[in-house]
Amino acid sequence: MNATVQDKAIVQFDCVGTAVGKMRNDLSVTMVQPFPEGPFEMATDEGSFHGGDASAPPPLALFVGGLTGCIMTQIRAFAKRLGVKLDDLKVETRVQWNWQAAGRVYETAPKSFEIDVLIDSPSPEDKVIELIETARKGCFIEQTLGRQNTIRHRMKTAEGWKEV
Repeated sequence: MNATVQDKAIVQFDCVGTAVGKMRNDLSVTMVQPFPEGPFEMATDEGSFHGGDASAPPPLALFVGGLTGCIMTQIRAFAKRLGVKLDDLKVETRVQWNWQAAGRVYETAPKSFEIDVLIDSPSPEDKVIELIETARKGCFIEQTLGRQNTIRHRMKTAEGWKEV
């Protein structure tokens, strides 16, 4: 094992978002632990439904793209470690949410997450299955979605930070 790889580590990404334009958000994302990487500059925007200009992908597109990219990255990284040869890899992801009007706003809830993995490999099927199962466990986003999480929101006030 590589001497720089630890048995356990905290992985932390920080993001600073700045509202610009009608609905556009410019985002600067940096990995700060276990080692610095970035910043990565990206943006989100909304289409006309929310009054945006569609100048960048909506946040949900980045979310679904992030989920797809995460599992693909783990499959490719772990294939080498597990000795599974990949001739080709394609992943097709479908995510659905329930949307419901609530007065002048709306409320949402996740409905389904489906990930189809298309692997062309000369390796035995049981080894490819092991690879996918291992990659699922290593995909940060998939592991986050599979658990109940507590998300804190704070608002900056003149007196300091206030939990919302």
